[in-house]
Amino acid sequence: MDLVRHLRYFTVVAEELHFGNAAIRLGMAQPPLSQRIKRLEEELGVRLFDRSARQVRLTEAGRLLLGEAREIVARVDRLHELARQGQGAVLKVGVPPDLAAAVLAALVAAFRESNPDVRLAPAEIWTADQVTALAEGAIDVGLVRHPVTAPGLRFGQVLVQAQGVLLASGDPLTGVGEVHLADLAGRELLMPPKEGEPGWHGEVLAECRRHGFVPAQVHEGAGLGLVLAGAAVAFGPRMELPGLAWRPLLGSPITSRVSTAWRAVTAATDHPVTDFAAVAVRTLKESAGMTDEGALPEIGPARRVRGRPGMLA
Repeated sequence: MDLVRHLRYFTVVAEELHFGNAAIRLGMAQPPLSQRIKRLEEELGVRLFDRSARQVRLTEAGRLLLGEAREIVARVDRLHELARQGQGAVLKVGVPPDLAAAVLAALVAAFRESNPDVRLAPAEIWTADQVTALAEGAIDVGLVRHPVTAPGLRFGQVLVQAQGVLLASGDPLTGVGEVHLADLAGRELLMPPKEGEPGWHGEVLAECRRHGFVPAQVHEGAGLGLVLAGAAVAFGPRMELPGLAWRPLLGSPITSRVSTAWRAVTAATDHPVTDFAAVAVRTLKESAGMTDEGALPEIGPARRVRGRPGMLA
């Protein structure tokens, strides 16, 4: 258990005395917050809050812990700040684990060119965890997949990328020009983790059902082994890999929408975050073939990329 992170949750709940308000302040859902407070209580062996339908109150143990918890959190924040000062300016960025390596490399290079004095420190984090990390200050800016709503965050320009279907090279559907989602009926589907991408996960499955495709089973992961083995299909941008075939979906019903995200309290001017947001839009258009929302481009020739399910290539 990350004790410092859980103590940070505890201090916010103690200040709000309301789990809903604390969850909004932290930029996360209420159930996970309640679970983490319960985990902290189990770790410490005491009850920190008296909960009722009408109010939340600190227990005596909770009141005794609060001052110490605030001091620990403040000391850790200070240590991070001193470390950053010692190594120069650093911009901590969250990116999806399925972002293509070539796109990430182009993003880092483009930002370095416009901000040579700022080191970009990317971390692979799914959208839901990026929202929490942004609220806690663990990252400065993120590249998130929509739909996502989080109080206290601002979002950059939304870009869209058409998704086709990824199949094993020997699949009978590789012989057709366009695949209708209903053609996938009875097949199993590989997707990014629901816990990490809840908005996109729900949106994609709803669109599948609307077009007559109810997966026999939904697998969660970031590797294409099940697709290569012919045990499942996945959605992703056009790509070319040994043993893998890509086909467009009729009508482009599945799309991936991404944007940058940062804390609303972040300064709107003279800050590397705004530079990164601008660089991200330009790089994702040039390197990943994304376009402005509502203006999907025609599907071009396949590119050789290292792919993963739901991949942002």
